[in-house]
Amino acid sequence: MQTVQVTIEPPIAWVYLNRPEKLNALNEQLLDELKSALAELEKNNDVRVIVITGNGKAFCAGADITQFTQLNGYTAWKFARKGRQVMDFIESLSKPTIAMINGYALGGGLELAMACDLRIAAEEAQLGLPEINLGIYPGFGGTQRLIRLVGKGRALELMLTGDRIPAREAERIGLVNKVVPLAELQKVTRELALKLAKKPPVSIALIKMAVNKGAEASQDVGLEFESIGWGVVFSTEDQKEGVNAFLNKREPVFKGS
Repeated sequence: MQTVQVTIEPPIAWVYLNRPEKLNALNEQLLDELKSALAELEKNNDVRVIVITGNGKAFCAGADITQFTQLNGYTAWKFARKGRQVMDFIESLSKPTIAMINGYALGGGLELAMACDLRIAAEEAQLGLPEINLGIYPGFGGTQRLIRLVGKGRALELMLTGDRIPAREAERIGLVNKVVPLAELQKVTRELALKLAKKPPVSIALIKMAVNKGAEASQDVGLEFESIGWGVVFSTEDQKEGVNAFLNKREPVFKGS
């Protein structure tokens, strides 16, 4: 792969967007390689948590605008659909994903971060959906994911103005989970990833399913997802291990079975 690099440090996989000279802008090759890399990590039993970040000074500055002049209505729709499908794929992974935002997360880059389960940003990071300034609007899922994270009013403000906001403001409105100094970003992200890696994988997958699918349905349907998943975890060895560890006052060791 040319545009994506993967480093596996069990139980963590580090996925680096690797177009630093273009601020990791998303083109078709990067989208394809990212999806392919994540599909392999989903099958890798040594990996329990996936961290996505960018090489260089940016997380991802958005879609590669240089290719926009070649698009027409049909090819633009196909590109938007490809990008959205990659973001949907990230959200649907059974393993928890963390966006480690080391710099600019703009446009498609912010949409990528929002498709991840959790977001940790460096203090220097800037976030936004500036597509309106190009005469377009977010096409990789941003119009839907942003309102679910920060509410309709804030989401509309960010999309209609195209303004960038600093990481601390993003944290204040709920767009990112935590902001830390750049020098501590990888350390803090690793600590969170290791914490998640100790949790039972089946329960994590079912929590993600209940939250993501339930958010798109009525409350009654969402509650049914919750109840069904709650029943499923009682068929796992990890559930027995968790209860046994609690009753015997020891730390559980979850194996994903």
